Amino acid sequence: MEKPTSNCQINPHKIGLLLSGGGARGAYQVGVLKAIATFYPRNHAIPFPILCGTSAGAINSTALGCYAASFHLGVKKLDWIWRNMRTHHIYHSDLGHVSNHMFGNMTKWMRSSLEANKPTSLLDNSPLRHLINKYVPFERLERNINNGSLHALAVTASSYQTGNSVSFYQGNSAIKDWKRSKRESLRGVLHTEHLMASAALPLVFPAIEVRQSFYGDGSIHQLSPLSPAIHLGADKVLCIGLDSPHDQPEYVMMKHPSASSIAGHLLDSVFSDTLDSDIERIQRVNETLSLIDPTLKESHNLRKIDTLVINPSIDINKIAQRHFQEVPWPIRRLMASIGVTKDSDSSLMSYLLFEKGYCGELIDAGYADGMAQQEKIKEFLNIQPTTIRQKHINYDRLYTQ
Repeated sequence: MEKPTSNCQINPHKIGLLLSGGGARGAYQVGVLKAIATFYPRNHAIPFPILCGTSAGAINSTALGCYAASFHLGVKKLDWIWRNMRTHHIYHSDLGHVSNHMFGNMTKWMRSSLEANKPTSLLDNSPLRHLINKYVPFERLERNINNGSLHALAVTASSYQTGNSVSFYQGNSAIKDWKRSKRESLRGVLHTEHLMASAALPLVFPAIEVRQSFYGDGSIHQLSPLSPAIHLGADKVLCIGLDSPHDQPEYVMMKHPSASSIAGHLLDSVFSDTLDSDIERIQRVNETLSLIDPTLKESHNLRKIDTLVINPSIDINKIAQRHFQEVPWPIRRLMASIGVTKDSDSSLMSYLLFEKGYCGELIDAGYADGMAQQEKIKEFLNIQPTTIRQKHINYDRLYTQ
């Protein structure tokens, strides 16, 4: 087998990859990564030595980190998992489980104090824990850090105790912890509960206990999504977001927003707004730094951070509507109780529709967007034609290695 090509041989700068949250929309990120993988030979290590993720992005980035020595293999495994995704792999969706879970929520006040202290949530996502344990080999992370394929991996969650955005990270020993207003870091060995905590969407999924504290989805309270990548040493950050454009009809009758529309609007804001504002802030800081004397910047450890953001070019809600009937019947009935139907304008189901038809279409959309922006991506990643050459990829052989 050919020796993996180090990412340091291609680009002297530390490039970070930021994968934002978005539930089932995370399949789109796999498509973009699949496009980027075609720019590198099959034996190349991951071109992003610094990985940062939140919610679904945390799971995707951790899976990539586990296969950092072979970028193609990591992307191939992610592609296979998402293309074979079913709702019951993420949360219980059969009538028995859904009914028992809702009944348990309603009768908690009748039980003992120990039973009443169990988390309340709309859905039970315990199957996700089994999926992560089955497909994410966490023990590979330290090995990839030691061999230089990976510099650091950060998974962000929100603390219900402090209200801080907490970045759990595993990485090079030279990295120092950081603590800023409303955000901090915790070094340690990453495991399943970190990913469960980062993906615990408030009210929808239960809070998760990590280090004797309870955490929810990392997109909550995350005022500066770029912060972990910068603190881990990134000079460039490629961001794959999930902020989808919404196609509006020419004429819309004004009406009071439904509960489902408000819920979808809140999720859109939680997952997208902070990244957009943080990008604007970075650009403004870069403009200010360009006016400062280079020696002064060096003495104060100030550096320019380049960013490139890739977001969906299509309306993901429209894709979700096309696949709405694939959602298990009990979940459709549960969603209908708050006004979510096939024709509703809520984006809520686009985050919860973990079915392979929908996820597969999102992967294809991400791949198309990645290829459409390949020149911009190659320039950002400093991919030189004389250094990187296209190779035929035998995916079947890769997957069995």
